[in-house]
Amino acid sequence: MCKLGDKQFLLVDIPGTYSLMSNSEEEEIARDYICFENPDCTIVVVDATCLERNLNLVYQILEITTKVVVCVNLLDEAKKKGITIDLDALEKHLQVPVVGTVARKKKTLKKLLEKVEEVCSKKISYRKIKYSNAIEGAINTIEPEVKKILKKNKFKNSRWISQKLLDRNEQILTSIEKHLKLKILTKSIKEKLKQVDKQLEEKNIKNSDIKDNIVSSILFSAENICTDVVHFENENYNKRDRRIDKILTSKVFGIPIMIAFLIGILWITITGANYPSQLLSDLFANLEVKIVELLNVINTPSWVIGILVDGIYKTLTWVVAVMLPPMAIFFPLFTLLEDLGYLPRISFNLDNYFKKACTTGKQALTMCMGFGCNAAGVVGCRIIDSPRERLIAMLTNAFVPCNGRFPFLITIASIFIGGLFIAPWNSIMATLAVVGIIILGIVITLLVSKILSKTLLKGMPSSYVLELPPYRKPQIGKVIVRSIFDRTLFVLGRAVIIAIPAGVIIWICANVQIGNLSILTHISNFLDPFANLMGIDGVILAAFILALPANEIVLPIILMCYMSTGVMVDLEDLSSIGNILIQNGWTIITAINVMLFCLLHFPCSTTLLTIKKEAGSVKWMAYAFVIPTVCGIILCMITNGIYNLIV
Repeated sequence: MCKLGDKQFLLVDIPGTYSLMSNSEEEEIARDYICFENPDCTIVVVDATCLERNLNLVYQILEITTKVVVCVNLLDEAKKKGITIDLDALEKHLQVPVVGTVARKKKTLKKLLEKVEEVCSKKISYRKIKYSNAIEGAINTIEPEVKKILKKNKFKNSRWISQKLLDRNEQILTSIEKHLKLKILTKSIKEKLKQVDKQLEEKNIKNSDIKDNIVSSILFSAENICTDVVHFENENYNKRDRRIDKILTSKVFGIPIMIAFLIGILWITITGANYPSQLLSDLFANLEVKIVELLNVINTPSWVIGILVDGIYKTLTWVVAVMLPPMAIFFPLFTLLEDLGYLPRISFNLDNYFKKACTTGKQALTMCMGFGCNAAGVVGCRIIDSPRERLIAMLTNAFVPCNGRFPFLITIASIFIGGLFIAPWNSIMATLAVVGIIILGIVITLLVSKILSKTLLKGMPSSYVLELPPYRKPQIGKVIVRSIFDRTLFVLGRAVIIAIPAGVIIWICANVQIGNLSILTHISNFLDPFANLMGIDGVILAAFILALPANEIVLPIILMCYMSTGVMVDLEDLSSIGNILIQNGWTIITAINVMLFCLLHFPCSTTLLTIKKEAGSVKWMAYAFVIPTVCGIILCMITNGIYNLIV
């Protein structure tokens, strides 16, 4: 919601797209909303640094609705590149309101709202787009019949429907009939289409060429407009970006630089997270003493104190103390790379590898989303047009560690890998270990994608166009605020909500006994023989199973299971955790296998339910559970077998 004077505006952010002519899900959503939800105004945001390409979308939307305001954004970036745009001339060409904006400056956004208010008030009217004489003649032949069909319907854009009838796009026609609740391909329309086909054949235009003719007309118009309204002080305005791209996206340096960035981010995260984590642990330990004293003063039963303090409080504070510092460092750094424009370069570097795996390069983008949250990565798979490739991307998204697994991986790597070295090599080696796990996840993603493409989901890779945005100076303040509130606190809040009931369940399982053993001990003993084959123990395997709601609580469960009293250990530093783990038989191979299984095991329940919703089938959710888990079990067994042979 936003206001201009005494008027309120409800803004709806529909999926971003470069075209409405193909059949991807996000383009269908955008097209259908503009067509059938009858918005009072449609704001088309175009990039001032590449206006010609964006005018393609403007023309397509103008075919759907006349209530349009063109927002030419990033004028500041265009100015830096020596690009000037005559906005008045552009408005005369398009005959729609055109507003130049710099999104960081509120003054320019106010001008945009003023134009939107004019359009909503119906103070402005525009002309229709004109195509070639052949296409216009075909539209004029069909449109009268379409008007008859729409006579009693609220939707009156007969010209656009006529164009889609000429295009013979069955998916769009089905969507039109669904939303308008009427039949478009009537007998009279089919007769008119036959008549049009004959007219076009006489002019040597095949039915299959109609879409190409329309697209060509749009591109030609966009080119002519830009020749008139866009002026360059320097024709090599993007020379700097291209020079940088030659290095960052080169076959020789692209991947190594990507890995170097990842190492840098994780090293800063691991090194910087230790100090605030220690402070939080000390704070929570002091608060625990006060809470216990208060509960004893009011004569609280010991079992209630156990659930509240040893169950809920200690699990909750562990999640906060261990998760918050690394997330508060990792997410802003990751968001800075995103704002800088580097993440699309990562997708570009990996595109060729995904094609070799018989999938689309768009999977690289959804994989990057998975580093934040696998459930978000699964939802992001909507950008993939092919249903086959979309399923592959969903089934393999969990092969990259999400934010819930990063703290656990960092903790184990710091204790067992970093612990083998002295400072500053301890943090460097721990970083390299985590980076190695991530690279392994990417390799397995490609390998499993290839296997699925040759077996369960056979097919060839589709092509796609990836636009590399210009490099921009990040807004550090806004990046930090956005990453902390939109990502860090959101994820932490989810973990906290899950940690509370999980703490109760864990405490009950650890303290309620059947015979002489706790429920948790019975579970871990049952799993122990199989877990030993994987180089871990039953406690670890039980922890992963019980942590199905959220990966964040794996380590708290492990620590509670190892405590003979069924009470969570008081955390002072990483050495405290390390001592508990080592005392319970952990070795370097245990740590390696735990990290491998952390990478390769079933996704959390949120991700699984998201897959079920997106794929529309329990079957694919089951595959998403089984595939990574089987991979993890096999890999752990292999590493354990090799270690035992060597040692």
